[in-house]
Amino acid sequence: MALTHATNDTFDALIQENKLVLVDFFATWCGPCRMIAPLIEQVAEEYEGKAAVAKVDIDEEQDLATRFGIESIPTVILFKDGKPIHVEVGAHQKDFYANLIDMHL
Repeated sequence: MALTHATNDTFDALIQENKLVLVDFFATWCGPCRMIAPLIEQVAEEYEGKAAVAKVDIDEEQDLATRFGIESIPTVILFKDGKPIHVEVGAHQKDFYANLIDMHL
């Protein structure tokens, strides 16, 4: 279970049950989102067992997008102990996401 697709029903349990969770808020029609998708998957594989990595489709999960104030995508939020500790808007290299997790492990 390297990469999880979180829904409104599973989201709270996900961020409560894992110390660190990197969440990619995306949409299928978003070019930059498609660009970083393989990078997010690689991070999920590399950090399996250390941090959870999830994707949230903002078109399907509008309540979550509203709850976290997602206005631009991709937006990646790092949660620690159930709370958002870092919000990053826009596409970045894989190392950026990996370093974000490493800073909080």
